[in-house]
Amino acid sequence: MEMRNVEVDLHRFRERVLVVSIAVLVCFGLLAARLIYLQVVRHEDLREQAENNRTAIVPVVPNRGLILDRNGVVLATNYSAYTLEVTPSKVANLEQSIDQLAQVIEITPRDRRHFKKLREESRSFESLPLRSRLRDEEVARFAAQRYRFPGFEIKARLFRNYPFGELASHVIGYIGRINPAEKEKLADSDDEANYRGTEYIGKLGIEQSFEAQLHGTTGVNAIETSAGGRATRKLASSPATPGNTVQLSIDIRLQKLVEELYGTRRGALVALDPSTGEVLAFVSMPTFDPNLFVEGIDSESWQALNESPHKPLLNRALRGTYPPGSTYKPFMALAALETGVRTPEQSIVDPGYFMFGNHRFRDDKEGGHGTVNMHRSIVESCDTYYYILANDMGVDGIHDQLQRFGFGELTGIDIYGEVRGLLPSTDWKRRAYKRPEQQKWYAGETISLGIGQGYNNFTMLQLASATATLANQGVKMKPHLVKEVVDILTRAPTTTGHISVGEVIAKPANIAIINNALVGVNIEGTSASSFRGAPYTSAGKTGTAQVIQIKQNEKYVASRIDEIFRDHALYMAFAPADKPRIALAMIVENAGFGAQNAAPIARRVFDYWLMDQYPSVEDIAAVQKAQTQAPIGTPRKASEMPWPGQPSAAAKAAAQNSSAAPATR
Repeated sequence: MEMRNVEVDLHRFRERVLVVSIAVLVCFGLLAARLIYLQVVRHEDLREQAENNRTAIVPVVPNRGLILDRNGVVLATNYSAYTLEVTPSKVANLEQSIDQLAQVIEITPRDRRHFKKLREESRSFESLPLRSRLRDEEVARFAAQRYRFPGFEIKARLFRNYPFGELASHVIGYIGRINPAEKEKLADSDDEANYRGTEYIGKLGIEQSFEAQLHGTTGVNAIETSAGGRATRKLASSPATPGNTVQLSIDIRLQKLVEELYGTRRGALVALDPSTGEVLAFVSMPTFDPNLFVEGIDSESWQALNESPHKPLLNRALRGTYPPGSTYKPFMALAALETGVRTPEQSIVDPGYFMFGNHRFRDDKEGGHGTVNMHRSIVESCDTYYYILANDMGVDGIHDQLQRFGFGELTGIDIYGEVRGLLPSTDWKRRAYKRPEQQKWYAGETISLGIGQGYNNFTMLQLASATATLANQGVKMKPHLVKEVVDILTRAPTTTGHISVGEVIAKPANIAIINNALVGVNIEGTSASSFRGAPYTSAGKTGTAQVIQIKQNEKYVASRIDEIFRDHALYMAFAPADKPRIALAMIVENAGFGAQNAAPIARRVFDYWLMDQYPSVEDIAAVQKAQTQAPIGTPRKASEMPWPGQPSAAAKAAAQNSSAAPATR
């Protein structure tokens, strides 16, 4: 029998105890260190996480502010309705569940297509609307069988509503769901927190330009939740602040009148208060229904709007650019007075054309107007007078004078999307074209500028602003659509202010000469028939703008040309002539002469604004009928001829695209 060495065994035991003791101490040390790390170092962080596990912060979306017209008529408001929503990540078989749900409440193919589009643009854990504006009985049917549809729920939401539908849609704009690009933009801004829980944002018009004022301030509710995620009680809340009320300067009744007078015609009209710059009417025809966009427009409606040859989504008053035609002549005449190139008495003899080299620029009147001074050149709209004047002033002289009135410049109106148009100059052409032969300005190109043709392309907003400047004795006011913003809490209004954007831009005596001639236009000139019997004195100028060129010896006959290539009808005016309260500029696309197809609309606008006379249904119908009957067989006012080396119409359009918006056709 082997004897054990007690000493050796004891030594081994002690070593083992020591190792175990060290291991235990290390473990306790690690536990203590971890405890200190969790309880001390990460105390605040873990406490916050624990609190977040116990509570949920739910954003409270604010009510969007109202939009009113100048008289307090509501143009954009909100209403509450039930929405059936689904969170895709919580549904095992989404398509099958929707099919089963369709047996309980109606889900149309349009609802499915809309939901599919939203799902493609959103994340799977976001709640997306499947059906909106559910009836009470549909809500009850779903509630009775809710247990069958996990991930589906009924929510009460506020919806934007535009009670007048298509009326003034380009001004008011619309809201729509926030797209990925807008989400990214918000994430990089200070407004990210204010848009938590918000799904909609202004997309166009006032809704977009005054988004900050209309959106309001998002509130929050702190909710205590159970381990299963169910809300148990409200811990704290910060209410949402509704958006402010935005009151516009437009008169919705006047807006409605103009849109009715246009009927099915395309065009634009801008009416201003010359002394303040307030926009009284801002019309672009045709219009569209902004209610289509609130919940996301369906593909059929979008295709109809986007592919329509009439371009209803184009804001023609703000973004459509046109040659001004003879409405340009008063500004040309004023520029001549200011520069001393002409005196009021200085006359020319008009044989019915102007020869420049071997090219004949025709006047609208066979045989000409005879002896013509400045006053008569405006009253009778003599083209030859302005052919010669343009040649004497030169393109850069015209540019420098007309730019002062805002032609080819942004007006700074308080709505996004305005374009500059095009006021040509030699410098512009050098920058617009690439080839040296295209960059050269040819003397013959200047001639047509005098009658508002050639490269000239402006918006009706610019022409209306220039007209208002004439009416306001040369003081240019900044146009604005918003009259005031009313704070929803204090009810205190903040006016936008009437901003003068420049000193008097012409001598009062020279302006008086031009305005006196414009009065003559409506008394004895081209638009006299439209203002016969008016109880007020008005000033105006008709215009007809070419859409396409015709050959030198060819006669313009509207019936031989497709409607979209016929001349535009223009008109600019203000009234009363001595103390103007309204100034306007307008175009009726492809309608022919401004005297016949634009001035009658202006007359009814003035009757309403100055005399509170709203035309009868029969009178409106008569004007609408006239708009659909472009003059047939009437010679054009002038013929613009291409010159040696002058670019083609396509090259000309490309140049305009490179520097400004192209002319709207």
